Formats: sequence, structure tokens, C-alpha cells
Amino acid sequence: QVASFQGVAVRSLSTSSPHDHPEHGRLVYKGNLAKMVLGVKFFSYSTSIFNLFMMPYIMLKSGIGVESLLVQAAFYGLIGIFTFVTPVTLHLLTKGYVIRLYYKDEVDTYTAITYNAILAEKATVFHQKDVKIPDISKMFTTFYAKTKSMLVNPTLFPNPQDYNHLMGYDKSSFFKFEDLE
Repeated sequence: QVASFQGVAVRSLSTSSPHDHPEHGRLVYKGNLAKMVLGVKFFSYSTSIFNLFMMPYIMLKSGIGVESLLVQAAFYGLIGIFTFVTPVTLHLLTKGYVIRLYYKDEVDTYTAITYNAILAEKATVFHQKDVKIPDISKMFTTFYAKTKSMLVNPTLFPNPQDYNHLMGYDKSSFFKFEDLE
């Protein structure tokens, strides 16, 4: 680090690119919805926690405890749907969304960074040979890494060859124009 004489300006000198992660490799993909996914999941979790803390107060003030068993079951069921089902559904839909994807040339491995259930980043390491493309296009799946579904946007790869290599389109089993000669 280099600091100015008054200590106002601070500059950091680094030999690695900000897009490279030495333990993961070279950054080949960055999802543009990462902050939105994190924000929606955080909002859903926070409203669920708020509901759980407000339930005793609502039950006390509304007098729901003295009503019939059927009314109680309907009330708890409705609150339960919004409290538990919504965050679980959001997690199931977004758990495969790839925030960042790194590639190590030397060992031909990818590291996909996704969010887990407690909103922490989770790294999944896989080889290119572990990538399976679904036979039928699925809504929240671009490919499977081993058995885990992953969702990426092909247009967000800065280098199209990185996407082609990830999906295995650069393999000799696919049609090439050179084979026509």
C-alpha cells in the first residue's frame, strides 16, 4: 500500500487481477441478478421472522385463542404458508443461480459460487466432464454439475469460448465445419 503524506489518499498495489481468485481460478462468469436474489431472499426471511415474533401478540389481541378449533387451524395455516412456504420456495427456485463462475485451466475444473439457505456463499467444484445438459430445457436449469442444477445466462460470459467449453460444445463429438473437407 502507498499512502499520501497527509494520509488522505490510499492506493493499493496488487499483482493479481480483481477478477481472479487464486484458489478458484480465473473469473469467467458473473451473474447480474446476484444482488437481487440476495435481497429478495433476505426480505422474505426477515418478514418470516417478523411474523413469528408477532404471532403471540396477534393471537392475544385478536382473541383467536377462544374461537373454534376450525378458525384456529385456518388462521395458523394461512400464517404458516406465508411464514414458511414462501422462503422455502424462494430458496428452491434460486439455489442453483450461479453468482460467479471460476475456471482453472491447469486441472480443467470450475468453481460455481451460489447462495445457500442461510444466505452465505457456497462453492461447488466440478470438472467439465461432470457437466450434463438436460435433454429437455428446464426453467431454472442450464446444466447439471454432477447432480446439482445450475442456472447461468449464456450472454453474460465475456468470452463465448468459456461458455462453449463449459457446456462441452468444443468437443470433437459435435459437428464441425472442418470435417466437411
